[in-house]
Amino acid sequence: MSAYAYSDTAARPGPVTRTLNWLDERGPMSWIVVMVGSFIFAGPLGLLVLGFILITGRFGRGCRVARERHQARFGACGPRMHFHARRATGNAAFDAYKAETLARLEREQDDFESFLRRLREARDKAEFDQYMDERARAAEAPEEESAEPGPAPEGQKPGAY
Repeated sequence: MSAYAYSDTAARPGPVTRTLNWLDERGPMSWIVVMVGSFIFAGPLGLLVLGFILITGRFGRGCRVARERHQARFGACGPRMHFHARRATGNAAFDAYKAETLARLEREQDDFESFLRRLREARDKAEFDQYMDERARAAEAPEEESAEPGPAPEGQKPGAY
């Protein structure tokens, strides 16, 4: 019997399984793109794709596959990287320097944030004052323009040219 006579389906999945695996490898965003595209081009097909995604739990699996692939590629430098700036290193001089530097940086950050808050308040006050001045000028302007016209000259009717 030849090796080509027997083909194991698990060894070579079909096109549908390959497509599903390909989409799973790219994460849930690929499934969202397929779903939106199917809604755009054929509404009922979009409902079928949405039902398939919900029934098979593709979002959960896709997230897990993408997360595993990201961790395999980048290791601990991923979104779940834990960095403890306050953790002691064992070197007393460096730990004291680090604590002092972090305290200084926190003070500078607080000072900068308060400066930005005061700057925003000043800008808002200036804009509000400008608005109130424009409103006051607009309130005075119609009174000057709407002065009552004097009596019509003799021999002319009001509104005649």
